[in-house]
Amino acid sequence: MINTRLSVAIHIMSLIATYPRISSTEIATSVTTNPVVIRRISSELKKAALVTAQVGISGFSLTRDPKDITLLDIYKAVNIEKELFSIHEKPNPACPVGKKIQGTLDVTFKNVQLAMENELNNKTLQAVMDDLFI
Repeated sequence: MINTRLSVAIHIMSLIATYPRISSTEIATSVTTNPVVIRRISSELKKAALVTAQVGISGFSLTRDPKDITLLDIYKAVNIEKELFSIHEKPNPACPVGKKIQGTLDVTFKNVQLAMENELNNKTLQAVMDDLFI
């Protein structure tokens, strides 16, 4: 299963957009996780210039309007792995499958990655929030 970092990051961003200056403890309560996890992911969002924080002031705020932030922006900020899929290491080159598996799957995996990124690029944080508050 693909990890939950993206969904948690979108959750965080939606809360920040809805409740400016919400604390990491309050966000953690909504996500039902430890505030340390929220601070770690929020730090990655900050490095990507999607959120900002001020010293001495609790919480975060968005750096752009939610309609100007795509889910791809958020994905790129928190995705540790740069590729959705990877080929297992060191398949046996003496095996007829092992010697060709990487080349065979590379194109398919790249196409799936591109399709996913295109889909994320076509949806904004605002669209997610609109769906949340229907």
